[in-house]
Amino acid sequence: MNVSPYARHSRKARLAAALLSLTALTACGEQTAATGPAPTTSFTENGVTVTLSVSAWQPPRATLTAVFTPEEKGFHLYSTDLPATGIEGVGRPTSLDVTGVLRADGKLTAAADVRTISVPGVDAPVPVYPDGPVTTTLPVRLDGNGDATVLLGYASCSTQEGCTIPVADRPVHLRVTDKGPTFGDR
Repeated sequence: MNVSPYARHSRKARLAAALLSLTALTACGEQTAATGPAPTTSFTENGVTVTLSVSAWQPPRATLTAVFTPEEKGFHLYSTDLPATGIEGVGRPTSLDVTGVLRADGKLTAAADVRTISVPGVDAPVPVYPDGPVTTTLPVRLDGNGDATVLLGYASCSTQEGCTIPVADRPVHLRVTDKGPTFGDR
């Protein structure tokens, strides 16, 4: 049987299209992420509004994102790498920890460059983020369905206005089911 080059090319094209379609269907079947907007909640305490969301929901993994926004212009937040008690007692780290059915699956990172400031009476430089909002992310791992608590910590300061009262281990409750995560009271 003599097959024309056009027919041979056409058959290869149909085979390639069929394989591509099969690959696309298989990939779609493997997606486990919930559709719709990411679960989000927010609160304001001690001069900072915190917006917390869950994204990249691919059980057993997800990402927690917290945006810390000082209410007043000219205020900054302290670095996530600041010691828990600050430097010579000055400052508190920006933090996000999880308990319950979520576990940290990496390090908390911030999408802002750290700079240092000098504080009167403190010998060492103090690491802070530039004035304004700071977005942090924490990769997390799910240990099953149930309750989790996100614990947030921060303090905001201004070189002109002074500091707000630090917030430590501020709880935000999260419930995880087969349908995904939701924020709210237990």
